[in-house]
Amino acid sequence: MKKNDQQQVPARRRFLETIAAGAAAFGLASLPSGSKAEAYYANNSVAADDSNPDEWFKQIKGKHRMVFDATQPHEIYPFAWPKVFLMTNQATGTVPKDCSVVVVLRHTAIGYAMDDSVWGKYKLGELFHANDPKTGKAAERNPFWKPKADDFMVPGIGAVAIGINDLQAEGVMFCYCQAAFAVYSAVTADRMKMNVEDVRKEWSAAMLPGIQPVPSGVWALGRAQEHGCGYIFAG
Repeated sequence: MKKNDQQQVPARRRFLETIAAGAAAFGLASLPSGSKAEAYYANNSVAADDSNPDEWFKQIKGKHRMVFDATQPHEIYPFAWPKVFLMTNQATGTVPKDCSVVVVLRHTAIGYAMDDSVWGKYKLGELFHANDPKTGKAAERNPFWKPKADDFMVPGIGAVAIGINDLQAEGVMFCYCQAAFAVYSAVTADRMKMNVEDVRKEWSAAMLPGIQPVPSGVWALGRAQEHGCGYIFAG
């Protein structure tokens, strides 16, 4: 195991243990997760609007609004922090409909907007330096899309639902940077001696449902804040 991998595993464990301690303190062990969460938050799902991204941002609602800026893979944090935001708001008396969370996937975090079909073929784990949280090695699948039940376990609590699909079921809005998409698809095409349009076509087909394309990540961060979101840097 490489030195940086050795450092990441304890850091991830410490963070999960912190979630566990906080969850116990707030009495959150019984919060819905997995399929239960999908049923519980079914009415909060947010649809993407490919034709007009400005319209998509009008779906931001509620008293407490936050945008998380994910510029690169940063262990589990771009997904764990939105979950903690929702959990602790609920624990302090704010119902889900009064919270809005936007996660902007930009720069080297855009790989998380795509499904497993392209992660192996294009070695996105290596390209984006995105490690599988479970193995500490370059991910061969999108570790945050429909993760396995035991992928994110908290001692004393059990499975923590921080997959993109789980967060979407709780109303979290995700978007990805088209500028980064254009750059990294071109880089990949050059690296693999492929036609760039073929790469872009395949990557576009692999985009996860409900994730909004935006002209750029910084554009999206601006729009989210114009709609009342506070800002948190997620990596």
